Parts: sequence; structure tokens; C-alpha cells
Amino acid sequence: MQNWENVYAARTDRIKSSAIRELLKLSQQPDVISFAGGLPAAEVFPVDLIKKAVNVVLETNSDVALQYGTTEGYTPLRKVIKKSNEKYNINFDIDNIMITAGGQQALDLIGKVFINPGDKVLVEAPTYLGALQAWNTYGAEYVCIPNDEHGMMVDQLEKLLSSDIKLIYALPNFQNPTGVTLSFERRKILIELAEKYNVPIIEDDPYGRLRYEGEHLPPLYSISGQNNNEYNGNVIYMSSFSKILSPGFRLAWMIAPKDVISKLVQAKQGTDLHTGTFSQVVAYEVCKDDFLNEHIKNVCRVYNDRRNVMLDTLCEHMPDRVSWSHPEGGLFLWVKLPDEMDTEAIFPAAVDEKVAYVPGSAFFADGSGHNAMRLNFSYAQPEQINEGINRLSKVIKKYI
Repeated sequence: MQNWENVYAARTDRIKSSAIRELLKLSQQPDVISFAGGLPAAEVFPVDLIKKAVNVVLETNSDVALQYGTTEGYTPLRKVIKKSNEKYNINFDIDNIMITAGGQQALDLIGKVFINPGDKVLVEAPTYLGALQAWNTYGAEYVCIPNDEHGMMVDQLEKLLSSDIKLIYALPNFQNPTGVTLSFERRKILIELAEKYNVPIIEDDPYGRLRYEGEHLPPLYSISGQNNNEYNGNVIYMSSFSKILSPGFRLAWMIAPKDVISKLVQAKQGTDLHTGTFSQVVAYEVCKDDFLNEHIKNVCRVYNDRRNVMLDTLCEHMPDRVSWSHPEGGLFLWVKLPDEMDTEAIFPAAVDEKVAYVPGSAFFADGSGHNAMRLNFSYAQPEQINEGINRLSKVIKKYI
């Protein structure tokens, strides 16, 4: 019998199961109220319009939709993405855009193109678990910078950048997992210091259009690229259709200088040749007439109501010494328990109470954050949020 452990590549030692993917299995149990996943609400999916778009595509454009496509992505869909970013007055064209099979593939391609074993990547503490999982495979080492209610604490940035950092990874809008937003002043400082030390920024922005209060802030790539005749900024920008249309399409995109896009295209060709043509053509048919603008308004209305219910219910049920963030948008908020508590240790008790969350330590590259948890408010119905927070508060009160 083959001993497969002796055959695996050495890099597989760094590949671990996603805590979130494992916890998502709980959401399939009908009696568990899950705040664990980053799931959009199924009831906001534009099912009728997608059904109509599929029929139109198959009747009028099947020769394209069912065929191989270019690695860069379906040109009409890239034009839609370009149009949605024209408000930032950045000089770029569709050759600065590549469509990927979800944001996770974009992260993996960045790892494949940029990260050598031992390269240092500066990440927030906490940061998105999926980025850590993608880049662990390529041997990344992490340098952590804390964040607060205004995002990354850039007053600590210059000292860290002097230690041979290869990349900066930032989630400036409604950060996953904390829900906080990087202030405009901090955005400018981040760009200035990154350019001073010649360190590229990976800007991950899947939630930027899901704002429920406050003023929209320009993305980092737009600040970096404002003075260029063509986009040649210091930022690789990532966003996704998963949170604003449907994650089942598995469609995301990257905006970067053309030579960077060319290198990413080469890396993607060895992975999957191109993102699924059918999904791209259907998504274009859905989005081509500015449908997304009105659709996103409805999504924001639903999610704003659910966010408010969760915030109100936390205030009603949680004991003293428990605090949480107040996100202006996105899908998540961040709960902190007293320092001596461990949300991973009490997780089985929460499951016994039929409620689930993601323990905070999953989001820290250094393994800290044991007293925190991430809660998702987009997926559950308001009455489920109320009941779920009530169940969770019982567990916390028992162990606090």
C-alpha cells in the first residue's frame, strides 16, 4: 500500500484546513444559528433576472458562452468593471483588468507570482484568514501590525517597513474580520510610506460598495494612481461579485499595472486557463444595464437592518466586559471578551446551545486573539439574529 505521506510535496506541511470552511458545515444543520460564514443572504440574489439572463445567453450567445475564453477575462464584463471605476478619474483601460475565479484565486495568484519562501508580508492583526491560507503554501512569513476603530495603525508602519517587507496586505473597507474602515488620513499615510519604501500594497476590497452609513472613501489604488498618465500605481486592487451579486458565479477581478497583469495572466494560464466563460457572460448580461447600482441599494437596506438588529441585541444581552465593533458596512462585526477568556475553548458550549461563530485566533498570523470572535450579520434573518445572540450571551455569561 502506498504511503502517501512520503509522496506529498514539502509545501503541503503548511497547508491547513480553513477554520471557516469547517465551521460552515454547521450552518447546514437546521437547528444551528450560524454567524460563522461570510454568506450573503440568499433572498437578495436576483434569481429571476439571472434566470432570464441565462436564457438570453443560451439563445443569442451560446457559441461564446460555452466556449473557451481568454485568460484575461470576457471583454464586455471587463468594460463593465472599468466603467464602475471611472468615478475615480484613474487613467486605466481593460488591459489593467483581469477576471479571476473568485477572490481566493486572486490571492493565490499573488502568492504564486510574488512570494518566495521566507518573504515577509505585512498584515493587519487580525486579518482575513483566506489570505493567510493562500500564502502559507508559498512560504510567506508574516509581520503583524495592529488595528483599532480607524483601521491599520499606520503610526507603527514606518518602523515595520524598514525590516525588508515584500508586500503589504490591506482590507481598507469594513475589514474582514473586524468590520472597521481605514480612515482617509491613514489611507494617505499608508500610500506615502509604501511608496517611500517601494513596497507594493495588495488592496482587498470585496465589501466596499456595501456601505450603510458615513461617506464613501476612495480606494487605495485610486489615491496611488491619480497622478499617472496610465495606471502604474503601487497598489494591486482586488474586488468581487460574490458579495454584490452571487458567490456562486465565482467571479472577482484585479486592477494592476499592465506588466503586473501580464505576469498574473501567465500564472493563471497554468492554473485553469481562464475563468468560466459561461459565468462571465451571464454576469455581463445581468449587469450590463447598470442593474447593479439599484440592486446594491436593496442589498444594503437588508444588511443594514440586520446589522442594526445585531448591534441592538448585543446591547440588550451581552454582559459587562464584552465589547464589539460598529461597522459602517460590510458583513461582519468583531466581539471581544475579557482577556482571560478563550473563544475557541468555549466554542463546543456554543454549539451545544445551537449557535456558531468563528474564534478570533483564526484571523491572527501569530495565533493570538483568543478572546475575540467574528460574527456575520448578513445571512441570518432578524429573528434568528435576536435568538442567536441571546443563546451566545448565555454561553458567555456562564464562562465569564
